[in-house]
Amino acid sequence: MRTVRRAVLTYLALGLGALVILAPYLMSVQTSVKTPRQFAQQPPLAPPDPVTGANYAELVVGGHTLVPPLVITLQVVLVVVLGQLTCSVLAAYAFARLDFPGRDALFWVYLATLMVPIVAVLVPRFVLLSEAGLGNTFWGIVLPAMFGSPYAIFLLRQFFRAIPQELLDAARIDGAGHLRVLRHVILPLSRPILATLLIITVVTHWNDFLWPLVITSGERWQVLTVAVAGLQSQYQGNWTLVMAATTLATMPLLVLFVIFQKHIVRSITITGMR
Repeated sequence: MRTVRRAVLTYLALGLGALVILAPYLMSVQTSVKTPRQFAQQPPLAPPDPVTGANYAELVVGGHTLVPPLVITLQVVLVVVLGQLTCSVLAAYAFARLDFPGRDALFWVYLATLMVPIVAVLVPRFVLLSEAGLGNTFWGIVLPAMFGSPYAIFLLRQFFRAIPQELLDAARIDGAGHLRVLRHVILPLSRPILATLLIITVVTHWNDFLWPLVITSGERWQVLTVAVAGLQSQYQGNWTLVMAATTLATMPLLVLFVIFQKHIVRSITITGMR
């Protein structure tokens, strides 16, 4: 009886937590299919009557289209993910499996950069890239984030250090060098943690707002977050349009999470056990 009661309380707590997390998104979806008049006159939780798709049509083919910012954001995320994961894997392997003078000291100094707030380096980074001719360009957006992440390097280093040394020694006996060991031994074992870092990197740079806002001007290289913020003005909220935009912007992340959900759970299980 006590076990049943505990299970019921557990599921009730989980259901309540899921409701708290899903409620803002569901309200966003509900608001996105209302007209501005319905939003102003009806209570927030009132269902839309009638349901309208005018907000989504405006964002796709209307005067506030989000298609160009969406394409630019996809390009930015793709380049950043490829560059950051590649550099993070190489750096983590060096910190975990190569012996060189000052290795641990260099790792902890690099890890300490996690404590430096982005606003502290925002202006120097902007001045540096602007003087290099990269202001308001695609590469100006992606270059600061391409060459590894302290957080990703830390997680990968810890994961690589947990791989049994015997596996690496067996590969080296067969004549494998560092790159071959990394490619054929370590990376296949690291798929769960790489999938987790993929999700974290995509979400981080999909939602990045401050740096693209600073380094770009105009609509040529406007990313999705900046475009959504531009739907509002000082005197006009456009809340139904903004909610439709945030709903559209969230959907790719939900799809990505569903695809890699098993890998993420496995990564959490492995790292928790170790």
